[in-house]
Amino acid sequence: MTDIQAFIEAEGRAEQVAEVQKRIEAEGIQYLYCQFVSVTGRIMGKGIPAKHFATIANKGFQLVYGATANLFIDRHGEYIGYGPEARELVGVAEPETFMPLPWDPKTARVFCTLFRGREEEVDPGAFLTADCRGNLKRIHAEFEAKTGLHLRAGTEPEMMWLKADENGKPTVEGLTKPNCYHIDQFAELQPLIHKVVEYSTAMGLDMIQGDHEDAPGQLELNFNFDRADLTADRLTTYRQICKQVGREMGAFPCFMPKPFMGVSANGCHHNISLWDGEPDAGGANKFMPEGDNPQLPGPIGMKAIGGIMEHLRALTCLGSPTVNSYRRLWDTGFWAPVFADWGFQNRTTALRISAPGRFEYRSVDSAVNPYLTFAALIKSMEDGLDRNLDPGPPEERNIYEAMNQGKDVKKIPLSLGEALDALRADEVVKSALPGEMFMVFEHYKRDEWERFMATVTDWDVEEYLDILP
Repeated sequence: MTDIQAFIEAEGRAEQVAEVQKRIEAEGIQYLYCQFVSVTGRIMGKGIPAKHFATIANKGFQLVYGATANLFIDRHGEYIGYGPEARELVGVAEPETFMPLPWDPKTARVFCTLFRGREEEVDPGAFLTADCRGNLKRIHAEFEAKTGLHLRAGTEPEMMWLKADENGKPTVEGLTKPNCYHIDQFAELQPLIHKVVEYSTAMGLDMIQGDHEDAPGQLELNFNFDRADLTADRLTTYRQICKQVGREMGAFPCFMPKPFMGVSANGCHHNISLWDGEPDAGGANKFMPEGDNPQLPGPIGMKAIGGIMEHLRALTCLGSPTVNSYRRLWDTGFWAPVFADWGFQNRTTALRISAPGRFEYRSVDSAVNPYLTFAALIKSMEDGLDRNLDPGPPEERNIYEAMNQGKDVKKIPLSLGEALDALRADEVVKSALPGEMFMVFEHYKRDEWERFMATVTDWDVEEYLDILP
């Protein structure tokens, strides 16, 4: 039996499909977005009349392989990842992800798992390895089967709400001033916040808190943590919600990591923990302290930190995935995690123990594809568990003070080119991008770096136009 057959014929799935079809008819839903996630985290797919849901659920839709790379071409004019001669993928709807859109009750969305074509000569009907979302689900399931543990994660999705011009295009001006934690600035954005929270709640996000951060129009609105697969889907949904609210409110939701220098960037810290069961069914958080030190994680947590520290350079390429990401690391004074160390409540390190039982992985920004980072964190922590990796003692000093006192601290990569080289050399992190996934990611991001290096910027002209004599 092929992967696509097993997926479609899974026990209980036919009943799920029938139940969704009933909802479509009962709720008057007329249109359906069948979506998946590209290598950069962009939401791709097809739209269909909702009455044809059962067809998409049982046969799937077809789309060119290159859609997993946004159907972009590189600087040489070649399609990224897959050429025009490539076959077409098959996207099969997951009925459990069916969700009406609260801003358009006649329309719903459903996530899809991607497969190779049934008629292909090589691996017909197999899972498509360029499907980052499908990869995370499979990698997570394999890790849980091996260790009895699963990853629970929460994210801190920072973004800047910018003013739009008369044509609806974004400007470089925030809706509010860069006053961190200022309630009056938060209140100024309250109509927009209410709408985001309303839509998020309707789509299954448990919104828990928020604040105004220290950049123009910068908000962080948090939803509750959960299994990594679900959190990645919810971050994707949250981004879609913000885009819709921006359309309605005449504002632009900016997820660019560093649109302004001199103020904080848009981060997306990952708060992670490993559990041996579900929290509401007696499961235990294996990152909780077990000894006399109320902050120091137990053995599993320490080995997990060891794995993350071991692979931090390659992980940086996935958590800071754009050329612009590294502006965040070069702009001094804003607590960006440029040093490859860990500690308690220490915001100068790449990983900190933000609370007992919870690690905050900080080398992540708002452009992240969470399906890639969660998969890579799982692989890195698995390596730490397999090899009993010791991360060394936590750094409790400000890392700059520690360095002044003689500590030798390595930096994480400080450019996308350096990070790509680190990823290419790390087989463990690369295993989180199995099969064709690494090929697609590397092609896409190597081209992005080369296009940047082949560009004359305004800075070049200002600095060098009158260089001699």
